[in-house]
Amino acid sequence: MKRSLLAICVGLCLVAAEGGDAEAQRLETKARQAYVIEASTGAVLLAKAPDLPFAPASLAKLMTMEVVFDALSSGRLKPDQLFTISENAWRTGGAPSGTSTMFAKVRSQVAVSDLIQGVIIQAANDGAIALAEGFAGSEAAFAEIMNRRAQELGLSSSQFRNATGLPAEGQRVTARDLVRLAQHIWLTYPDYYRIYSQPDFTWNGITQRNRNPMLKLDIGADGMGTGYTEADGYSLLGAVRNGDLRFFGVLAGLSSEKERAEEARALFDWASRSFRRAIGFRRGEVVGDAEVYGGEKGTVTLKVAGPAPLLLPAEGVPGSVEARIVYDGPLPAPVRMGDQVASLEIRIAGTLSQSVPLYAAETVEEGSIYRRAADAVGSLFASLWHRILPSRILPS
Repeated sequence: MKRSLLAICVGLCLVAAEGGDAEAQRLETKARQAYVIEASTGAVLLAKAPDLPFAPASLAKLMTMEVVFDALSSGRLKPDQLFTISENAWRTGGAPSGTSTMFAKVRSQVAVSDLIQGVIIQAANDGAIALAEGFAGSEAAFAEIMNRRAQELGLSSSQFRNATGLPAEGQRVTARDLVRLAQHIWLTYPDYYRIYSQPDFTWNGITQRNRNPMLKLDIGADGMGTGYTEADGYSLLGAVRNGDLRFFGVLAGLSSEKERAEEARALFDWASRSFRRAIGFRRGEVVGDAEVYGGEKGTVTLKVAGPAPLLLPAEGVPGSVEARIVYDGPLPAPVRMGDQVASLEIRIAGTLSQSVPLYAAETVEEGSIYRRAADAVGSLFASLWHRILPSRILPS
C-alpha cells in the first residue's frame, strides 16, 4: 500500500518550482551500465541497468584490496611482510605480460605495503598475483576468499575468478555491487583508502602515474579505478567529494578512453551541481500514520528512528519530488511500539532515490471482538468493491 504525503511533497517540491530554465534533473549517459549514489544519504541519483553483469577487468582489484585490507585490519597480514614475485606472477602480470605492471623483478621479495601501492596506483597485475599467492597459497584459493568475502558484504551478483581481473570465464560484477564495495572500503579502511588518490608510485626505478583519469579532472575526485575488456568496453568507478557531499559512481560499456573520461566528468559535474543535502526529519519525528486492521484504533502513528538526511534538487534545479509512506496493510493488530512497519520512499523525477525505515510510535492493541468483526466486514466489502467496480464503469 502507498499513501501520499501531501504536506511533505508540497514542501519538497518548492525546491523544484523555482527552477525555470535550469539544467534538467535527469542525466542521460552513453554508458551501457551506470549507477551513482550520494554516500551520506544513500540516495540513488542515477540507475541504468545497475544489475546487468559485465567483465570487471582491473576493477576486480577493488575486491582483491578489500580482502587484503580486511586481513591487515585483523592482524592476519602485516604491512612489512615480504612476498615473493613468483615466475607465474612475473610472466602473467609482470614485464613480459604486456599488461599493467609495477615491474617487480622475478623472485624478488616485496613488502605488502609496496604491493598495495602497485596494485592501487598502477593496477599492477604482478602485485595482485603476488598478494594472492603470498596470502592464500595460490590465486585460485585467493579467488575463493574473494567470493566468500563478497557474499558477506552483500555483493550477491558478482563472481571473481582471479585477483587481477584478467579475462576468465564466469568472472563478472555489477555496477550496484561495485558502488557498494567502494563505499564499504571508504568507510571501513580510511587510511588505506587515501592511497587511491596518491598521484604516482616508483618501483624498480620506474615511476608511473596513477592510472585513474578522474584525478586529473579537477572535480574533487579521490578514487578509485578503471577497467577495459574487448567484450564489455571501458569502465570506471569514480569517487568524488564536493563539500558535504560524496558521490560514488560506476560507468561501464563505453567505447573509448576519451568517451569514458568525458562521461565521467559530465556525470559527476551534474551530480555536484544538481543536488543538496537537507535535514528531512529529526530523530523520533512523526512522519504520518498507517491503517490498522482489528485494532483498538484504526491507525498507528509512524516515526523515523534517527535523523533522516535527504538529498534534494539544488536551488534552481527543476525536478519533481514525491514522498510516500509504503507498507503492506492494513497492518494487523497488535502493533508494538518500535516495530518497523513501513518505509518512506523519496522519488526524484520518478526515480526511487531513498527509502527511510519507519517505526510504530505507539502500541495499538487488538480491539474488541465487535471492532475486529467490523474491520473484517469492511475489508471484505472493499475487496468485493474493487473487483466489481471496474465492470460497472468500463464498457465490456
